[in-house]
Amino acid sequence: MEVEVKLLLQDAAAHRQLTTILSPFHSKTLHQENLFFDSPTNTLSSQLSVLRLRFLNKDARCIVSLKSKPTLVDGVSRVQEDEEELDPRSARACVEDPTRLAKIESRILKRVKEEFGVGGDVGFVCLGGFENKRDVFDWNNLKLEVDETKYEFGTCYEIECESADPDGVKKLLEEFLKENGIGYSYSKMTKFAVFRSGKLP
Repeated sequence: MEVEVKLLLQDAAAHRQLTTILSPFHSKTLHQENLFFDSPTNTLSSQLSVLRLRFLNKDARCIVSLKSKPTLVDGVSRVQEDEEELDPRSARACVEDPTRLAKIESRILKRVKEEFGVGGDVGFVCLGGFENKRDVFDWNNLKLEVDETKYEFGTCYEIECESADPDGVKKLLEEFLKENGIGYSYSKMTKFAVFRSGKLP
């Protein structure tokens, strides 16, 4: 179970202000391309599951993830997540031809076939996706991920922080944002849900 605090930043100015204040704690920047797959009849999403290929830093790495049964309440996200690395070149070929996904040696894709029946007689389709620039900061013994997510219909800014103590982390982050006059709200939708809705939250 992945448990994260997710806070939506008000706008680009709030994102700029936050990343400037956190700059002494910056550890790395990741450029992510997120692409999603399902059956032609949305077998996975109808069962509250998502299959994602995430390409990092121009195909340097690729991670396949299966996320299931997400909840997002008062800025705290809980989701069952399973992930593994794939060869980026093989994964990129699957974007061009999603039927290739069924032929890749992968524990997760085997699970998708066994649990959802997708990848055998029922093939995959690519739903599209979005790009995300993630700045990672080591702050107060926490790993803060500050995202700038570019959808076809606009850009969102969000803070994520994985923690076993989400309520404590949320309180700490809210105090920090308020002290610095940075506008925010609780995230109410996952990035995938925003992408599927076709409009900014």
